[in-house]
Amino acid sequence: MKRILSSIIGLAMLFTLASCNKKTNNSTNAESAGGEFSELIEAAKAEGALTVYGSCEEEYIAAAVKNFEKKYGIPTKYQRLSTSEVYTKISEEHGNPSADVWFGGTTDPYNEAVAAGLLESYQAKNAKNLISTDYKDTTDCWYGIYKGILGFMVDQEELTARKLEAPKTWDDLLKPEYKGLIMLSNPNTAGTAKLVINTMIQMKGHDAAMEYFKKLDKNIAQYTKSGSGPSKMVGPHECVIGVGFLHDGIYQILQGYNNIGLVVPADGTSFEIGATAIFKGAKHPNAAKLWIEYALSPDCVNLAKESGSYQFLVLSNATQPKEAAQFGLDMNNTIKYDFEDAKKNSAKYVEDFFKALESAADDRFKTK
Repeated sequence: MKRILSSIIGLAMLFTLASCNKKTNNSTNAESAGGEFSELIEAAKAEGALTVYGSCEEEYIAAAVKNFEKKYGIPTKYQRLSTSEVYTKISEEHGNPSADVWFGGTTDPYNEAVAAGLLESYQAKNAKNLISTDYKDTTDCWYGIYKGILGFMVDQEELTARKLEAPKTWDDLLKPEYKGLIMLSNPNTAGTAKLVINTMIQMKGHDAAMEYFKKLDKNIAQYTKSGSGPSKMVGPHECVIGVGFLHDGIYQILQGYNNIGLVVPADGTSFEIGATAIFKGAKHPNAAKLWIEYALSPDCVNLAKESGSYQFLVLSNATQPKEAAQFGLDMNNTIKYDFEDAKKNSAKYVEDFFKALESAADDRFKTK
């Protein structure tokens, strides 16, 4: 009888310990699920909504938004706009933005927004995962999520048919044999074009860069609305030489356009930092902060390659897309880009660009 009673007591103790362990494990799991962001998550859920302006490719934006909504249960909507379109829109809204956060797209328009006081400073905890402080605004108004290399995408079949060699340098683009064969994006609407302007100024000096653009304009067939526009024209033989980000060319090649060649300019090139930021006056500030933390995590950035975006990621805990290295791109083989100069002077440099091209007909910059 004593043995039976002893066994019953022992079993009861085991069940009690198991129950305690289960509760402890559940508690630990619950804490790790929310972790250091549990309070922010609850505050964001209480706001009940989030609106995103996205300036990277729409497939990536859509995937990031869908995952955020699923992860946190916060209804989230988005609109795809080029970076310069976002900057113009929030400038016109005068601190009463119709969206809460900005996601993707090159940082030159972000820097203009910083200078104009249109972005909210936020010290993100997940910024600790950035591979360098170079990939964040010095005032914490934007954070980098990826890095893209500027270069040329060329239609190799068309060049062969025309008995032309592919351009190897920026200066090669000025050759008379390329007249009407080049496409570049429009600095009125695309951050990519602003980066090209800043890059030439930093490489050549201001006045020499303006002279360069006057000569280059003679070879431009079209200024496209979006930065990725030229890359999309090369594969179907609508453009012979497209100036833009080489990861856009990689996407087109992987879609089956084997006629596309990628050129990293031999005389040097620069890079974009694709960023994310909170708009000053955001109507859902906690949801916006949660978005920034999410955007600076693998949960978000690892979706890029699954969505056809093959930029280098600038988070130490993210998985780099093998496609970028596969095509021989090196994320460190670029000039030392002066972001502070871009922040202070991008708007003026774009004005100077258009002044230099005053002789060009106005409809040259009507986007299609």
